[in-house]
Amino acid sequence: MPLVECVPNFSEGRDPAVVAAIRDAIAAVPSVHVLDVSSDKDHHRTVITFVAEAARAADAAFAGIAEAARRIDLTRHQGEHPRLGATDVCPFIPLDGATMADCIALARMLGERVGRELGIPVYLYERAATRPDRVNLADIRRGEFEGLREQLGRDPARAPDFGPDRIHPTAGATVIGARPFLVAYNVYLGDKANVPVAKEVAKAVRGSSGGLRHVKGLGLEVDGQAQVSMNLVDTEQTPVHRAFEMVKMEAAAHGVGVTWSELVGLIPEDALFAAAARHLQLRGFSREMVLEHKVRQAVQGGISLGGFVASVAAAAPVPGGGSVAAHAGALGAALAQMVAGLTVGRKKYAAVEASMQTLLVEAAALTQRLGALVQRDADAYAAVSAAYKLPDGPAKTDAIQAALVVAADIPLDTAQACAAAAELAARCAEEGNANAVSDAGVAALLARAGATGAAYNVRINARDITDAPTAERLRSAAAAAVGLAEAAAARATAAVERALG
Repeated sequence: MPLVECVPNFSEGRDPAVVAAIRDAIAAVPSVHVLDVSSDKDHHRTVITFVAEAARAADAAFAGIAEAARRIDLTRHQGEHPRLGATDVCPFIPLDGATMADCIALARMLGERVGRELGIPVYLYERAATRPDRVNLADIRRGEFEGLREQLGRDPARAPDFGPDRIHPTAGATVIGARPFLVAYNVYLGDKANVPVAKEVAKAVRGSSGGLRHVKGLGLEVDGQAQVSMNLVDTEQTPVHRAFEMVKMEAAAHGVGVTWSELVGLIPEDALFAAAARHLQLRGFSREMVLEHKVRQAVQGGISLGGFVASVAAAAPVPGGGSVAAHAGALGAALAQMVAGLTVGRKKYAAVEASMQTLLVEAAALTQRLGALVQRDADAYAAVSAAYKLPDGPAKTDAIQAALVVAADIPLDTAQACAAAAELAARCAEEGNANAVSDAGVAALLARAGATGAAYNVRINARDITDAPTAERLRSAAAAAVGLAEAAAARATAAVERALG
């Protein structure tokens, strides 16, 4: 399962009980691992870093946003850091097996849910932005909570991407997006009397003022000290040591020295290796020279796909055909995503650029949806099995019927998602990169197989449902999904055959 990182920033840095409640809400979601919690009382802000399977990441972020909305009142909030909401910003970052398209899909899914269920206006930023003027977080956050409170509903340019066209009275608004890994890095310049120097240094360093590319910076007073607060949004292009050296040089020009620096949250190990190699003037350094890296390589276990195959092969009823059907559909959607990615940005396919960009995100969302259905199908079987083990009586009968309906509804969802994946694959075969047409064909065949297999599971569970209209609804919907998948697969295979002559 692809992994993503999420780094929500909350407008609370002084009350440990509130921070703990938000952290616990996030950590309570299955398969979520909280890696770091960093609070700053002067900024009045907490940054929580967690990683999760892509299918769970949006649920965990929503749990944190909902808890923050219950506990944080922006009308009473004052801190050094600019803020727009109780949950100020919530970015997703692709990690192992995930892509930026996965994170864009997560951002949009989460934004829609936050707006609909919590009544909080949501703006999409960075790679998830729907408008060029919303790529930069600072542009969205201009005026902060108080300014947006006056503008929402009056200025059409400030209308949110999701949620109501009015500010939430206490939780404000939230900015959700997708971006590469960002390092939050602060350099201190001594006493607070040097804050004017820190502001000048930040202006010289940040990219928007002609400084270093991929660097955002502010000069602030923090805990009685002058701080240059930076976000390094691409440490490969602008490494940490380069940002530090420029801050040191610019401060020296004002007669001020650097006292110390700090990280807020986490940093990739390669960024620290680069800084160490620079300082030590190591020639020909690579991470292959690092002992711990070699140890991890030596003891690393099998990949997740191998583990899944082994669990299917085991003499146990789950994961079974329903989970495998969902997995097949997820692979089909992932292949469609790949073909779209190989099409986007190619001059030859400029006419379908916008369509393929949209398809890329849709395929990522389907991959996540089907990936989650792998486990949901296994869980549904367990619920049916538990119902059959109850003591005889009316309660047992009712429990079995309820469990069977759920056990049929979940593969129906799988069949419908597979049909949608087959349609995307067909579009890729017809319009996408011709060099990947065979991949699009495989995607369609996998999606069709997933839809057909899922429909089998619908039918076998519907067979024992005593409510005839419900059973018929499930069977008819499954048959319709299979029909759509077969039609899309036929289009895809026809396109493959034409291309192969």
